[in-house]
Amino acid sequence: MKIRVSTQMDGDLYRFYQEEADKPAVSPGEILVRIDASSLNYHDLAVVDGRRKIPDGLVPLNDGAGTVEAVGEGVTEFAVGDRVMSRFFPRWIAGKPSQDRLFEVPGDQVDGFAAGHVARAATAFTRIPQGYSLIEAATLPCAAMTAWRALFVEGRVRPGSVVVTQGTGGMSVFALQFAKAAGAIVIATSSSETKMARLGELGADHVLNYRENPAWGRQVLKLTDGRGADLVVEVGGGDTLMQSAIAARVGGQIALIGALDGAMSENPTRMLLSRNVTLSGLSVANRDDQMEMVRAIEATGLRPVIDRVFPLGELREAFLHQKAGRHFGKICLDYRAG
Repeated sequence: MKIRVSTQMDGDLYRFYQEEADKPAVSPGEILVRIDASSLNYHDLAVVDGRRKIPDGLVPLNDGAGTVEAVGEGVTEFAVGDRVMSRFFPRWIAGKPSQDRLFEVPGDQVDGFAAGHVARAATAFTRIPQGYSLIEAATLPCAAMTAWRALFVEGRVRPGSVVVTQGTGGMSVFALQFAKAAGAIVIATSSSETKMARLGELGADHVLNYRENPAWGRQVLKLTDGRGADLVVEVGGGDTLMQSAIAARVGGQIALIGALDGAMSENPTRMLLSRNVTLSGLSVANRDDQMEMVRAIEATGLRPVIDRVFPLGELREAFLHQKAGRHFGKICLDYRAG
């Protein structure tokens, strides 16, 4: 079974439809994986609500986790029965990003994981953390990997570093969890008192209400005795980028993950220049980074924060829940439920 997306709007989203499908054949270098779980990312929502141009009939979803059912000739890393999870950039194995390495994004440029079975290159997967369920593993390939790269690959987060996170989406919550696991001080932002309390329960040292205090960058400076944050994980773009520039210390970093707020009303260029702040745009990471993250999760015992689990047949309802913006952490899909 597969779920496809028709590029015809049905309310706020494209129309979804199901089709029966045989198990794909396995070619040399590939593995056949029975997909058991997925999770929703902001990127997925942009695919199904018309903001990204996609081919009609695309199979959506970036993330997938499941069990290996067959192994193609030449594959030695995996065996039948292994539990694996997908990768956002299947062609990016190691090193720095390049144009050719960022092609074939599942659920966008090629068919994704809203399918019962997929056959892909073995390098398009890694093992999952020991002790994780497949639903937990499905939260990792996009959101957790992006947070990991921001903090530890591009960032210089160390014990005692000050990290600012924004909001309560999956990537932001992972950034908070990873930062605390590394011994960092975390200043988080939200606009919901309930969500602010949950951020505190996860270990945030300070939580700022950005609606009540839109100039929250100054509050970060105050909380750090005027020094500022070593790293700001920026998901808003738009107006929040100016506040991130204010919040960052001299010589600090801003990891630009998204642009949820749209166009900027203020230009932060002068602030970035005067404070020698590094602004880096980034998305997800390579295969070596993913395997390193798996080892770190096993060493720390970190578990994902899951907001709600939907059956795959309720994919539309899951996206509407995401679009409403009331979730905290990851929204997941269980292919064996319902």
